[in-house]
This record gives sequence, C-alpha cells and structure tokens, in this order.
Amino acid sequence: MAPCRAPETASCVPSDERRLILLRHGESTWNRENRFTGWTDVDLSVAGIAESHSAARRLGEAGLDFDVAFTSVLKRAIRTLWIVLDDLDRMWVPVLRTWRLNERHYGTLQGLNKAQTAAQFGEAQVHRWRRSYGVRPPLLEPGDPRWERDDPRYAALGDAELPHGESLADTIARVLPYWHEAIAPALRANQRALVVAHGNSLRGLVMHLDGLGEEEVAALTIPTGIPLVYRLAADLRPIDHRYLGRAAEVAAAVARVAGQGRAAAPAAEPAGQGATR
Repeated sequence: MAPCRAPETASCVPSDERRLILLRHGESTWNRENRFTGWTDVDLSVAGIAESHSAARRLGEAGLDFDVAFTSVLKRAIRTLWIVLDDLDRMWVPVLRTWRLNERHYGTLQGLNKAQTAAQFGEAQVHRWRRSYGVRPPLLEPGDPRWERDDPRYAALGDAELPHGESLADTIARVLPYWHEAIAPALRANQRALVVAHGNSLRGLVMHLDGLGEEEVAALTIPTGIPLVYRLAADLRPIDHRYLGRAAEVAAAVARVAGQGRAAAPAAEPAGQGATR
C-alpha cells in the first residue's frame, strides 16, 4: 500500500499505523435455528446474506479499503467475504483461507438446538459450554459421522490436530499461530487486512490484541455482520477500535447472540387453567 501523501482519510493509513478489520460472518441457517454449529459447514440464511451486504455498505460508506483478506474454510465465512468483495468491487484482492480461523468445534453439541439443550442440561451448564474459557463440550468419538476425518479440507491435519471438541482456550491456541505467521506479517508490511471469520476465532484475536483476561474474553460477544475496525501502531498495539454501527444497534446485535443459550420460555396456559395444576 502506498503511504499517505495527504492528511489521513479513511482509505489512507499513516505510515506509522496499520489497519485491521474483523468481521463475523452473517447469520447462518443454524444461527437462525438456534443450533450449535461449530465446524458443520452450513450456509448463510437470507438474513445473513443481507447482513453481509450491509457489512459491505458500511465499509464503503466509511471509505475503508483493504489489500488482503483472510477467512476460514467454512462456507458461511467464505460467502460473507465473497459478498463483501463483490459489492466493493474488490474481487481481485488476495484471499487466504485456513482451518485455523474456523469456528470453535462444539463436539457432540453440533447440530443440537441451544434452547432445547438448555432445557435438558440447564442453562448454567450450557453457559459453561458456550462461554467458559477452559471448558470443553462433550467430545466426538472417532467414528462419529460429525467428525471431519474424511473431509478433504482437513486431509493434511494429523489426528492430534483435528479436534473432537474445543474449549475457547483450545480455539485461541490454534488461531494465534496463524496470527503470528500470516496476519501480523501482512500488517507489518503495511497491508490493510480484512479477517472474515467466526465468533470464537475472532474472540481469540480480540483477546490477543486487547490483552483481555480469561474472564473478560469469556464475557465478550461479537455480533454478526458488523465490521470491527482496529487502528494499530506499527508494533501492532491497538490505538483504538470501533464497530461500524450505532451503539444501540451493536448492543442489540450482541444481546441477540448472547441470549441463544437460554431455555425457551414455557408456553402460556389458557386463561383459567393455571389454578388446576
């Protein structure tokens, strides 16, 4: 990227700064159905497609550009990136895909409805599975059809690398090597970077960038489809960061994601029948 020759603008980054954009993919079909997704390769919902177009619009209106893009090998993130690239006429931007940016692997929870799981095991247990830093979900057995051993995307991974289920700590442990090996070098080379990934892989990057503790990252929720823009110093320490959205809008999007692990409220009884039970 050429250095700025004028006062800073959204598309011109001073030579002593770096810019990083983090974007959680748009709503998926299983987000819509309130199911644990993990490494299951589901696509965007209609609403998720709209969120992806909205993310592109937000970036365009802010005048934000990028020189390289990173994403996972799961189609909901890839398609979100495709939409953003297409809408911004940036289909030519280099894209690097890696399993290390995949969502956290939810083990035997994958495919289960979160509210029904909370009703069965209790909201506290589901909260521990979803939000605790070091707690793993129940792990898949090697013969479980949901295990990805035969998926060609992961053919190069040994059995020790291919997860049967991950805690947030496990997820961050596989994300950070990619940060150090690929994303950080691009930023140091003064490339503006866009990372389109998943709630938990992005939480790992935010934890690293902002120096969050285990309790702080466990409480962190990243909304779908709203770009999070970091200004970084040349040594990649954050100068500041902001969502491209109104505070109330971002808070509402965070609340929707955070509330997914609650048991469904029981249906109201017809008037006059409650006293008989």
